[in-house]
Amino acid sequence: MAVHEELVGEYLNLLADRVPAPGGGAAAALVAMVARYSDGDKHAEHAETIAGILQSAERLRHEALTLAEQDARAFASVAEAYRRPRSTEDEKAARGTAIQDALASATRPPAATISIAASIVDLAERPLPIGNRNVITDVAEAARAAAATSRVNVEINLSGLKDPAIRQGIERAASGVDDVLTRADKVTAAVREWIR
Repeated sequence: MAVHEELVGEYLNLLADRVPAPGGGAAAALVAMVARYSDGDKHAEHAETIAGILQSAERLRHEALTLAEQDARAFASVAEAYRRPRSTEDEKAARGTAIQDALASATRPPAATISIAASIVDLAERPLPIGNRNVITDVAEAARAAAATSRVNVEINLSGLKDPAIRQGIERAASGVDDVLTRADKVTAAVREWIR
């Protein structure tokens, strides 16, 4: 079953199991929640902006869930590559190539999730002055967690990669995490200042 088709209880079971889980999809869903909490009469003058945020959040949510499914397949491919036979020199060489290919593929979904987390923080920043601030911190912190976790997942897979060109490309893709974390912290700090 696809991640986006899971019921909450089944999803929580997946979180507790030995399978990858979607951080970016949860964060994007929270952006949509903020937009929906900010679309009443109180926020009528900003209805167009809120509608745009909601539309972007829904697109990002679908992209993030697709990445979660790709990540699950990539994780399975890495495990399968490591289980390949290695009795002969040919088998060892084939196994080594399969591992390198699988690790390279496994870095791509979390690297792309970092980009989605950055876009989610963009969306969290937009409703800050106009939206329902009570729920914006959920978005910022979920995007922060998605970016931080994805960076670690990228680094784990990079540690086994030997091709410097592939490593360099993936490292570039994951290089924006600190900016995402800083901007998410600012959103949370702004809300905390507002509630004091």
